[in-house]
Amino acid sequence: MNQQPRILLVDDEQLLHGLFERLFSRHGMHVVTCMSAVQAVESLKEQAYDLVVTDFMMPDMDGLELLSHIRQEHPDTRVIMITAHSNVQHAVRAMKNGAIDYIPKPFSTTELVERVQACLAQTEPVADEPAGSSRPARRRRKSSPRNDRVHYIGEAPKILELKAMLPRISGNKAPVFIQGESGTGKEVLARLIHQMSDRADRPYVTLNCANLPRELVESHLFGHRKGAFTGAIEDMTGAFERADGGTLLLDEITEIDLPIQAKLLRVLQEQEFQKVGASEVQKVDVRVIATSNRVLSEALDEGIFREDLYHRLCVFPLAVPPLRDRTGDIPLLVKHFVQKYCGLYGLPNKIVSEDLMGQFLQHPWTGNVRQLENMVQRGVLLSAEREVIQPNDVLNEFFSDAQPRAHSLDAPLQLSGPLTIEDMERKMILSALEQMNNNQQQAAEQLGISARTIRNKLKRYREQGLI
Repeated sequence: MNQQPRILLVDDEQLLHGLFERLFSRHGMHVVTCMSAVQAVESLKEQAYDLVVTDFMMPDMDGLELLSHIRQEHPDTRVIMITAHSNVQHAVRAMKNGAIDYIPKPFSTTELVERVQACLAQTEPVADEPAGSSRPARRRRKSSPRNDRVHYIGEAPKILELKAMLPRISGNKAPVFIQGESGTGKEVLARLIHQMSDRADRPYVTLNCANLPRELVESHLFGHRKGAFTGAIEDMTGAFERADGGTLLLDEITEIDLPIQAKLLRVLQEQEFQKVGASEVQKVDVRVIATSNRVLSEALDEGIFREDLYHRLCVFPLAVPPLRDRTGDIPLLVKHFVQKYCGLYGLPNKIVSEDLMGQFLQHPWTGNVRQLENMVQRGVLLSAEREVIQPNDVLNEFFSDAQPRAHSLDAPLQLSGPLTIEDMERKMILSALEQMNNNQQQAAEQLGISARTIRNKLKRYREQGLI
């Protein structure tokens, strides 16, 4: 049996299909794409999928209707919902109807891959259905470790001190609290601690506390029983249970409400928890790593984070320095990200020009390493087949966040935020138009879409002030 995870992508934006196919194939996943939910229903009849990633707004049949169909006809198939309507009501509705995750637009390719991998990490292949069954083969859920090896890039004194401390921190199960600005690499450090521990072959589960609707935080942490509340149509396994024997990363833990913090404290103290709607107590063996980009003293003073929970977590308090305090690591990081994205998109290896590197070294980096990675990713894509990434590959008139003076060496770069799927789509269209001397029909043929789609996209970009 083929062990490669199978994903069904449902989105009426045809331009994204090729992008998703390349993106996920680089991570060992097989992707089948559909333009509509109706096509997805037919595809699900023909073969089994480990995961369906579907847009919310589609013609004829929307994502919630497709979700309902999958829950009824293919109950073993998990669903991630993607939508531009990023509000709590939609999230609660999707999750209560059986979606395993909910991703609001805009999102970065990195975030999408990580969320998909997190869902797939809970599945394993199983034997075919009994002989005579009309159903295709299914896959059962299982918590399993991710085998990705990570490295913390940097040789600054503070980074070397952190690296030297990691073997001793990793060699036990005491909680770790990692504090640092957004984008400094707290999650990478957490994964490295797990990777170096004696739990490395056990589950590594991540939960972004800031992205969860408040109504669902307790269920995601501890799980719930069927019927525990309206919409609880089946039992749900929480993060602590999935991470049993391994490591649980609670990212941005300070965003959890105080009542749930009290229940977290009990798990840390007693190593036991209760599912929502359950009377029995479950024992669990989990090492907790927590992160926050807040100044913890302020969070404590404001009363939004429990002091007893803070002290319970801070057996090993670590602080990750911002990129502006270790600018000597920028060339190493740039080289690493260039290699990463050249490999991801199947492009020849590249280097960054001296002019662009000079601007990188002068930039204040309010978004830290994540911001640098996004800029390098953008440069890799826009430089296409060229071997040298130039300043104009990172900054040009098509970007709404670019400033006119940013092209000069003495002006800092003004870009921030992730390169989202929408950014990449716009880049692909504008690049094709440039190559085809603004001939929309030829650009459409090159991209495999209709000229009408390009016209509609350009109209939208103009209305949004993006071109």
